[in-house]
Amino acid sequence: MGKVLTHMTMSLDGFIAEPDDQIGELFEWYDGGDVSVPSANKDVTFNVDEASAAMLRDLVTEAGALISGRRLFDITDGWGDNHPAGAPVVVVTHRAPEDAHRWPRTTFVDDVGAAVTRAREIAGDKNVTIASANVAQQALTLGLVDEVCVSLVPVLFGEGIPYFANLGGHHLLEDPVVVQGRRALHLRYPVRR
Repeated sequence: MGKVLTHMTMSLDGFIAEPDDQIGELFEWYDGGDVSVPSANKDVTFNVDEASAAMLRDLVTEAGALISGRRLFDITDGWGDNHPAGAPVVVVTHRAPEDAHRWPRTTFVDDVGAAVTRAREIAGDKNVTIASANVAQQALTLGLVDEVCVSLVPVLFGEGIPYFANLGGHHLLEDPVVVQGRRALHLRYPVRR
């Protein structure tokens, strides 16, 4: 069985978006190099440095399912039912969209525990990646996360949407695996059990 991990790109001061949901300079690293990494979405190609390319390929090829919150799903219009990782998406929401049939590769569930269970079923032996700050926070609090991944970029937002907040207590992580990329420092922390 694969791992449940979180992955977000984060500013040095801990934010994954500005207060108005804009990403500002956070994703510059996705176009900061000369190594082309295609995605499952024909409209998205990443151009990163060699170190970031290896990390990104691993993250994408090992993804068997992705968990998102409704807010991110709405902002991206469900990635056109083709997330760049190529994995089916499980969305945590209290109310599925009325036109949910537009996204046949997407499952809508009403709680984080159910989302992780369903995503694990979909992923099989591959990993489940949580790509939502709020869902990641809840999953950490519930003890459902095996690894916390951060692509840390050199920008200070000063305010915005935090990656980690309201965690319901103290969480210990193991020493990180560190990949130094251009415009991003990639950190993978196993959760200490």
